Amino acid sequence: MPTVLDDASIATATARIEPELIRLRREIHRHPELAGHELRTSALVAAQLTAAGLAVTTGVGGHGVVAMLDGGSPGPTIAYRADMDAVADPETFDGDFASAVPGVAHICGHDVHTAVGVGLARVLAALRDRICGRVVFLFQPAEEDLTGAAAMLADGVFDRDVPREVYAVHCGPLPVGTFGVMPGTGHPGQAYVEIDLAGPRARADAARLAAAIDGFTTVRRPTSPEEFAQLIAGLQEPDGPLARFVVADSRVTERPDGAHVSGWLRAWPESRYAEIRDEVRALVDGCADARVEFPEPFPAMVCSPELSNAAADYLRGALGPDAVWVIRALFPFNGEDFALFLQRVPGAMFYLGVANPELGIDGAPHSPDFSVDEGAVGVGVRAMAGFLADRLAS
Repeated sequence: MPTVLDDASIATATARIEPELIRLRREIHRHPELAGHELRTSALVAAQLTAAGLAVTTGVGGHGVVAMLDGGSPGPTIAYRADMDAVADPETFDGDFASAVPGVAHICGHDVHTAVGVGLARVLAALRDRICGRVVFLFQPAEEDLTGAAAMLADGVFDRDVPREVYAVHCGPLPVGTFGVMPGTGHPGQAYVEIDLAGPRARADAARLAAAIDGFTTVRRPTSPEEFAQLIAGLQEPDGPLARFVVADSRVTERPDGAHVSGWLRAWPESRYAEIRDEVRALVDGCADARVEFPEPFPAMVCSPELSNAAADYLRGALGPDAVWVIRALFPFNGEDFALFLQRVPGAMFYLGVANPELGIDGAPHSPDFSVDEGAVGVGVRAMAGFLADRLAS
């Protein structure tokens, strides 16, 4: 049997490569790539993992990279996923590693996710004789358009060696040095509505229906530091303002013979979608010539309560009792296609705290001024390496 992998060994191995991981994060940040176009990023990842001695497969589900690490003795298989793509939005960050691609930026933290994933693989590879079982690292393309996880699954990423559990981290607006666990919660799914209207009142009805869809929104992204602080504080409240919410948006397209309304909604809990569909049908029934469709919704990402609580226990022991937030509500409001992995295998996602108010960093993804305290990279690697080793040994 291998020697038990201790936190001190993980910390030493992480400290040795942490400057390299921060350079990798900055290199990826400087050269962001949109969903489905992660050619440069995946090549960087594959090169690092190959050099660390992992068995690497590229081109999985597009530009996905899969790497396998076998420990020093037999044991279970656990998977870890990191996403690599950027978004088609500008950033206001103007440091020396700001985006060199106009209109494209890593304002969701996937550059951090990738650096943490590479660091985690390198640390566990350096200590492989002291772990049991196998870790499968999934570096996923195309998360932002919710197609990458499905593509990797369609390519059979879980067919040959089904992992017992799967995990991921996501940058979150929590203080650096902390983690958020989400037992039974996670990220909302996304539902869609398409409405065709004809006749002389089509455009007026379209405007009215679009306003009604937008009106389903119950909570909006904070616009001031005070609102933001109040929202974050409420994440741990079981009955807080985000325990039940809707975020919605719509668009009207005028046509020669009428109009079309497209809308999307993110809601929690999932039961809210059925209620909204009934309300939309009632609104459409009041129009003279209208047809409504509800395309297949994208599922919510719901973390395993058991595995989330196991992570909380481990992280409190490794980082301290105050280093873990138990998230009872949902923020950000974005969908997350890690949901599809969780439909196949039990697992959980954790918020990696990247905020540092003293530096003016709130850590809220999908904001033009999004930035991170880069100390989070080392925190993420150390904590996740220890946690995965602990799960393999359990």
